Amino acid sequence: MRDIPIDFAKMDGLVPGIVQDARTAEVLMVGFLNDESYRKTLETGFVTFWSRTRQKLWMKGETSGNRLRVIDAATDCDQDTLLFRVQVEGDGLVCHEGTVSCFTRPIPVGATVEGEVR
Repeated sequence: MRDIPIDFAKMDGLVPGIVQDARTAEVLMVGFLNDESYRKTLETGFVTFWSRTRQKLWMKGETSGNRLRVIDAATDCDQDTLLFRVQVEGDGLVCHEGTVSCFTRPIPVGATVEGEVR
């Protein structure tokens, strides 16, 4: 993975990092990485993001204990998005709202027939 160049230039130095549970394949969260947080993730084996609001490195779980241990990682064909398959440490509640995944708010799409989406 270290030999694969990641294109941080497209989004002003950042790339999206998708976090997926390695066991269940559930998407847990998305964060952003810069070159420094990417290198830190590779060095430590734990996903480290760049906090856009705090303008500093942020290792997910550093305060909650719900750290994201990288099982494997990949990049997309454009090398501008990262996918981390992880094992969650701690109680498994990745989202700051106390849920396993940050993706808990369904958005209705398309017409429904008797409660089913077509």
